[in-house]
Amino acid sequence: MAEDAGLTKLSFEFWLHKTLKWGQSTTSESQQDVCLHLPELQEFLLQIYGALKHMNCRTAVQQFPLVGQLLGRLCWNPLVIGYDECQKILMWCLCCLYSGEPQSPVELKANSWIQSSLCHLLSISGLGSHNTDLNSFISTLGFTSADYNSKLLENVVLSLVTELRNQFNQFKSQQSISSRITSISLLCMPLITLPDVIPLVEALLSYHDGGSQEVLHSTFLEAVNKALLQKKISLSESAVVQLWLRHLPSLEKAVLQTLGNLISSQPCSVQEMACLIKDSLLDRAACHPAIFRTADEILKNALLETDGAPEVMTVMQVFTQCFVQAYHENNKQHKFPLKAYFPQNPHLLVMVLFKDPADLSAKGLHQHLNHIAEILKTTVETKGVRSCGNLFENWLLLVHFGEWVDIAAEQLVVSQCESSGALLWLLVFYYEPSDENQRRTQTMREAKSVCDHLTTLSRASTISVPELEVVTSSRIDARCPGTKHLIRHLIVSFLLFTPGGHTIAREFIDGFAVGSSEILEVIGLLTCISNRVSQDGVKYQRTIKLANDLLQRLKSGLMFLQ
Repeated sequence: MAEDAGLTKLSFEFWLHKTLKWGQSTTSESQQDVCLHLPELQEFLLQIYGALKHMNCRTAVQQFPLVGQLLGRLCWNPLVIGYDECQKILMWCLCCLYSGEPQSPVELKANSWIQSSLCHLLSISGLGSHNTDLNSFISTLGFTSADYNSKLLENVVLSLVTELRNQFNQFKSQQSISSRITSISLLCMPLITLPDVIPLVEALLSYHDGGSQEVLHSTFLEAVNKALLQKKISLSESAVVQLWLRHLPSLEKAVLQTLGNLISSQPCSVQEMACLIKDSLLDRAACHPAIFRTADEILKNALLETDGAPEVMTVMQVFTQCFVQAYHENNKQHKFPLKAYFPQNPHLLVMVLFKDPADLSAKGLHQHLNHIAEILKTTVETKGVRSCGNLFENWLLLVHFGEWVDIAAEQLVVSQCESSGALLWLLVFYYEPSDENQRRTQTMREAKSVCDHLTTLSRASTISVPELEVVTSSRIDARCPGTKHLIRHLIVSFLLFTPGGHTIAREFIDGFAVGSSEILEVIGLLTCISNRVSQDGVKYQRTIKLANDLLQRLKSGLMFLQ
């Protein structure tokens, strides 16, 4: 069992040797070495506890004869017991070694030692106190023990923050200043989860010496990010931005964790997804172009690795919506131009996609959609400009602003005008961005046929489910994989936005999405469309009610399949 848990004689000897060198961490070198090894040490202590909890005390001592020496020395190291959950894990381990029925003087002595060690750990945590002289002194000052310790820590933090702010005014070499900052960041690491230490953490994160080398220790930056992601600390927005700008691995971990949370939380409402994103602070931090481009690159890679999974596309679109909102709120002075966020795309295309649909009239909306389609088509089909990279970057830009594709699908099923070719091209490009003209032409032909069929049905006084099912059964070309997704989008829009669609929506949707992947795709469409039209609740009141009803039916069906 010990070997399986990674516990060996060599590992015990390594950490015991470390504790002997550390002593009680009185020298600067010793303190820095302790702080550097704290994360690894905590993992090792967890391994010890994982093994000890399955043994009685005698077996534990036989199996690990060095465990008492190791735990004993760690219990009296202030940096160790101050770090994260080390103190708690040490107490767990000591309890495992305690003998409920001691049968020898050695076990009695061991129990006495364990009791003494536990009392020490409890007193450090504030649950007990055994230093009478110190308590008497604190009492004469008019403080309780807890108040005194808190005030002492507050003063130490204030002193260090002041030192950081005054570094530039001191006549010291840049090398000595950088060394001091590195040392402070490392020694601060065991205490970062204490609320009173947050001002020091934020002061460190905001400190810059103008040099090219990072002066904050990477272990400190990793520990701060870990505590932030685990909700053990709360930092100001500016401090979080500085953390992620200074330490790329921290930003990557934050984006990946948020992406994982968003994927696992689906199907859920766009509002719930937006709350997750805003809670992570990524939308506001992304107002800095370097953070936006890093987060965006991770989302792009996720989209590629999942072959354009609808769930990932939805995450990208909701993230973009949150970012755009934060951009308008936080960037009123326009410190960073839009080109800084989308450097690979034509500025004019970015500008038209950034436009808020709510600012346009019904006629203006149709004209703007045509404008988007024309610019995009010119961009991806112009000779000399066309390339796979160019095509991919502009398709990704459209994916970011998928709301315009939803509006185009709605316009196609409700509009009676003849100028629908541009909107149809926009929808086809979204689902079939291939640079093969023949393939896209085939998809356009299929999509046009579907639109014509839906237009005919929308003019009929009554329609039946079999009449709509014709679209899904006989008009899909298996050679164009994007076609089925496009047709689903058009049909969902038809059900939500036409009177005839309303009458058969519930009956049709029950048989439309027959598998879990199809259900998730339709749920994603309904969720995004419902969120968009809810911005104009009076006009779309019936549509919103129907969409919510269909969502409930599909989610129930999904639970049944799972």
